[in-house]
Amino acid sequence: MDFEGAKIALYLGDQLVVILRDDIDGLPFPGFWDLPGGGREGVETPQACVQRECFEELALDLTDMVFDWGRSFETGGVVHWFFVGHLPASFADEIVFGDEGQKWALMTDQRFITHAKAVPMFQDRLRLYLNGGSPRSL
Repeated sequence: MDFEGAKIALYLGDQLVVILRDDIDGLPFPGFWDLPGGGREGVETPQACVQRECFEELALDLTDMVFDWGRSFETGGVVHWFFVGHLPASFADEIVFGDEGQKWALMTDQRFITHAKAVPMFQDRLRLYLNGGSPRSL
């Protein structure tokens, strides 16, 4: 399976974990709220990619988590995966923020999809999930 990366709308209780992107020239969507995830390394599966990224960014181990929803999206000939997963709210106490981004926060899904400074494509993908969009199998 050929893809470039994966993101996850990770709920801790009823709140999403979001990351404020660095505000650096040349970075796509500098200073915007983003979701955990990133680029594929080696021959990772989409799930392994997002699990590794969540560990690097937030020190959260998603190895045993069952993803609630996932699908691939193609933009400009490039495939990325988008997942949704849920963990208990208590996992927020385990977060240790990594070195990418300015800070992390918890935000309702409705706040994220309407926020003027959230990455638009992830707002759209989360909205699709919330509206009952069909997942795709891996």
